[in-house]
Amino acid sequence: PAPGAEDVDEMIVEDDSSEPKTFTVEITSAGYSPKDIEINRGNSVTWVNKNSEENWPASAIHPTHTVYPGSNIEKCGTLEETEIFDACRGLGTGESWSFTFNEIGKWNYHDHLRVSSFGSVSVK
Repeated sequence: PAPGAEDVDEMIVEDDSSEPKTFTVEITSAGYSPKDIEINRGNSVTWVNKNSEENWPASAIHPTHTVYPGSNIEKCGTLEETEIFDACRGLGTGESWSFTFNEIGKWNYHDHLRVSSFGSVSVK
């Protein structure tokens, strides 16, 4: 190395937790994986359908989807649709849907097409 330069074997990059991140939940024939996830406020979750059947992730409680603040299935098909915790349709194989969580709490969700499939997003 040149005079005064050091040979660096590894670089340490600090994780800036204030940077928004996106987490992935896979939808399979066995359900959501991971079923429960913990994230920071401002982070997003993307649900990816790897199942052969459609899946419609949405906030609890079935059928109204009103547990997450501001969400309501009645807002599907309106200008507010992009702001609610509701995919507002079944996702086909290979399709995905993302939502950014700005409210702190534990938010249960389910598959609107098969209510026996559910999970939770804990936002801190």
